[in-house]
Amino acid sequence: MSDDAPARRFLDAAIGLLERVRDEEGEAVAAAGKLVADTVVDGGRLFAFGAGHSSLAAQDLVYRAGGLALMNLLAVPGVVGVDVTPATLGSALERVDGLASAVLDTSPLRSGDLLIVVSLSGRNALPVEMAAHARERGVRVIGVTSVAYATETESRHSSGTFLKDHCDLVLDSKIAVGDAELTHDAVPAPFAPASTVVTSALLQAVMATAAASLADRGVEPPLLRSGNVDGGLDWNDRVMREYGDRIFHTR
Repeated sequence: MSDDAPARRFLDAAIGLLERVRDEEGEAVAAAGKLVADTVVDGGRLFAFGAGHSSLAAQDLVYRAGGLALMNLLAVPGVVGVDVTPATLGSALERVDGLASAVLDTSPLRSGDLLIVVSLSGRNALPVEMAAHARERGVRVIGVTSVAYATETESRHSSGTFLKDHCDLVLDSKIAVGDAELTHDAVPAPFAPASTVVTSALLQAVMATAAASLADRGVEPPLLRSGNVDGGLDWNDRVMREYGDRIFHTR
């Protein structure tokens, strides 16, 4: 086996997954993009949530050059990323019943807003309740998950349901249960996860669709520019002022 064989195999696997979501999730991506654009036009606010590594794709949407300035991160202390000690705490919190309600009760989310919930397995209490309770509050929900988990694993929520069961729209990342694309005869566990690559690409495809949908309606998409290009900071200041009442990551 050549030194670059594992790298090529992983990249080929990731490309294959991206081609699958392109071909199989096109209608769902288009519908999600339209829902984002509808929310912007209707005066709603945009939020994204994910726990653990699923938070990486959610964070990738927030305060991002080329992205919508209105996208806000719905953060849960101890759950966003792996910056807590011990790192296993975040995984434990994701399985706690009732935490989502406490987060939503103290968040700025309101009826008419849109929440994107990212959870690879979609089986733990936090993403399930986050989606379900958000919808009870009149918030529209887009779920990004691997639907395979709903047929190959059991829900960890008392309802027996998964994230996909509580969403207005679902985007299926097609990631296999276990999130590892490679094996090796001398390695006892599968390795090389691709969920972050695929989920981030799915969500950026949604944002691209939303921006085009807004433009097609004669609405200038509230996009941010890179602060490292000439004029970028002035551009962003204008957008932030215009939409300041719907942007929470500057407060």
